[in-house]
Amino acid sequence: MNVLFIITDALRADDLGCFGNIHVKTPNIDRLASESVRFTDYYCTNPICMPNRATMLTGLYPNVHGVRSNGMILDQDIPRITDALRKSGWLTASIGKIHHQFWIAPYKRKIKSAEDIVSWAVNKGQNEPVRENFPLPYYGYEEVDLVAGNGTICAGHYSNWLEEKSPEIAEKVKQWAINYDNLFSLFCEEIPEELYNTTYVKEQTIAFLEKYSRGEKGDKPFYLNCSFPDPHYPVYPPREFLEMYKPKDVELPSSFNDVKNLYNHEYLGPHLKNPPFKRAFLRETTEEEARKFIAFSHASISYVDHCVGEILATLEKTGYAENTIVVFSSDHGDLMGDHGLLFKGPCPFNGVLHIPLIWKVPGVTNPGTSHSLVSSIDYPKTILNVLGIREKRHPPNMQGYDISPILKNPEVKVRDCCFIENDEEVGPLKSRLRHLITEDYKLTVYETLSNYGDIYDRKNDPDELNNLWYDDNFKEKKFELVNKLLHEQLKAQTRYPERVAGS
Repeated sequence: MNVLFIITDALRADDLGCFGNIHVKTPNIDRLASESVRFTDYYCTNPICMPNRATMLTGLYPNVHGVRSNGMILDQDIPRITDALRKSGWLTASIGKIHHQFWIAPYKRKIKSAEDIVSWAVNKGQNEPVRENFPLPYYGYEEVDLVAGNGTICAGHYSNWLEEKSPEIAEKVKQWAINYDNLFSLFCEEIPEELYNTTYVKEQTIAFLEKYSRGEKGDKPFYLNCSFPDPHYPVYPPREFLEMYKPKDVELPSSFNDVKNLYNHEYLGPHLKNPPFKRAFLRETTEEEARKFIAFSHASISYVDHCVGEILATLEKTGYAENTIVVFSSDHGDLMGDHGLLFKGPCPFNGVLHIPLIWKVPGVTNPGTSHSLVSSIDYPKTILNVLGIREKRHPPNMQGYDISPILKNPEVKVRDCCFIENDEEVGPLKSRLRHLITEDYKLTVYETLSNYGDIYDRKNDPDELNNLWYDDNFKEKKFELVNKLLHEQLKAQTRYPERVAGS
């Protein structure tokens, strides 16, 4: 079978109609979900772009593959599912965001990144691994059409396309990309729909499918990573979609006013009083700002949905819908006004951890809803097994579960918990949290606090307002959860380098 893996950036599970949101219009993704297995309890392995994307490529926890935070480079020598696919006869391609190398200027000039936004924007010269010097294959992808960045702060092969389409807009985007501060803004500059990065991803994906149908890509089955930079901030979606949502009509989260209580939170309080790194993490917001941001984000999500609809229609038109696995997901979520906060960041809340997952495998999946706990680290092992790729070609020591039994029967459960690593190293912020998700509870512990954590009852306290850590009636269950977290941490820890001696 072919594989079309569609991934978004910073999309919460509950920001889709098929996951219960009655305000956001996502008819195409909803239709896909009705034909698929929809996972209600899917969690990222790390709630940051680079670590979780590296996990979905390698099947390893961040402490093992080494990308524990943004601003790093994934080691090219680590085995990947794309290598297994290529060796087994698949054509591998990626269109859009990849983010296996850093975007923002390195601390040392001698360190080069093939995804450095400024290097792409200004085309620095022969020593940069960009434009004509872009290295292929790239992390196992034989073909790449790259978008590095978010919103209108973007570069990559998208830059070349934009320069051909509109030199004037291309120059504006170049100037926006050079100013790094724009990356940490809520909103960006408006750009015409036909020149927007999400449009680029859609058009290149459709072009790939059409060329493949004409035989221009050969006769191998394809594995296509279609990666939208939206709805990650800064946001300014096409005007047609922006007009669908009015900030005054936005319903704020029921936990919005909890922010005043967070100032007494032993971990979050100090960060709220002294916001880290340009307020790009754990940003306290106002009602007006939150309503506008949510409205813009919903518009961005609806535009992604529109593009997904055109891609799926092309899949039907070219005749590949019946032999193409379609997976839809995201890399992490966003707080989106929960507890009066925006963006992502080291925190115990569900908005950044809980993401959508939809699987459609023609001839295998029975459409339905699964409440089984599933982690993003499970994707690599599952996709290789579903494709029938022999285990000897799998990356060694993958740490996830094979969830393919759930695809046949959504009632099956393969996990009793999800373990989440969460390291943040941005500017002066250096945080380390660990989360444990069970069917009934969510536990968060903090490296810097020896006798403090957050425990929320997932079923009876969905807004996460009542921390059970200090509840005298909960001591036995707290010990059980902390003990479980300890053992999941032990299982996740790296065993590299491998032992080389026999005694």
